[in-house]
Amino acid sequence: MRDLARKQHDPALAQLASRMASAIRFGAGNADDPFAKVKGLIAEMLERLEATASADASHKAYCDKELSETAAKKDEKSAEVAKLSTKIDQMSARSAQLKEEVATLQKELADLAASQAEITKLRQSEHSAYVSNKADMEQGLEGVKMGLKILREYYAADDKAHQAAEGAGGGIVGLLEVVESDFSKGLAEMIITEESAAADYDRQTKENEITKATKSQDVKYKTQEFTKLDKAVADTTSDREGVNAELDAVLEYSEKLNDMCVAKAEPYEERKRRREAEIAGLKEALQILEGEAVLLQKRSSKKLRGLRK
Repeated sequence: MRDLARKQHDPALAQLASRMASAIRFGAGNADDPFAKVKGLIAEMLERLEATASADASHKAYCDKELSETAAKKDEKSAEVAKLSTKIDQMSARSAQLKEEVATLQKELADLAASQAEITKLRQSEHSAYVSNKADMEQGLEGVKMGLKILREYYAADDKAHQAAEGAGGGIVGLLEVVESDFSKGLAEMIITEESAAADYDRQTKENEITKATKSQDVKYKTQEFTKLDKAVADTTSDREGVNAELDAVLEYSEKLNDMCVAKAEPYEERKRRREAEIAGLKEALQILEGEAVLLQKRSSKKLRGLRK
């Protein structure tokens, strides 16, 4: 027993060996089994070691199960956090892109409104000038026509004086006819230019209206989309915080398990090997004592028979 205590470096076995020696020394005069006390001590130590081994094995099984489940839970929660983070990043990037697109569209709409205001102002100015110039042109044409009518009526009358100035009158009439033609042509060109400018303005205005409607719809839909994305980001961020809290709890529990199950001065396998060796040694000691007890009983029986003889 002392050899076993030295080999296993177990003070409890050394103490047991000392108690066994004392029990043998003080119980030598007992007529019954002198090793009864020693066997009781060994049996008691065996029972204590086996109970400790059972408890240690149960603790080892518990630790293995909890460490495995905790590691799986940690991986699961870490993966879930990573997945939620990726989702948040994607939604945030898409929201930022949409906001940038909306800002661009709003600037384009502002530029379009300014351009429309400018061409409207120009059209109004052109139309105002057209109305004024047309009135002047029509008034001038009307005056020329009236002058031609008067001259024609004058030179058409039967008068000697008229006949004497007929050549000069014909030149004036011809000149007025040229003026009338120029006025008429200028008025026609003015009307055509106005109608063309008005048509161009109407066409450009309609195109601007279509562009404005399209871009305004884009702004509306993109604003709705990034608003939903921002809400989804907030919700998902809240979900991630919840999962992070769960992960923190798992990590905290994992640290406790490591302190309880891993951070041991002596590994479980080494403790198991040492305890098995101690139990085997104690059982061997019991067998030896059982053999010694039988031998002593035989010797005692022979002595008693000799005395009777």
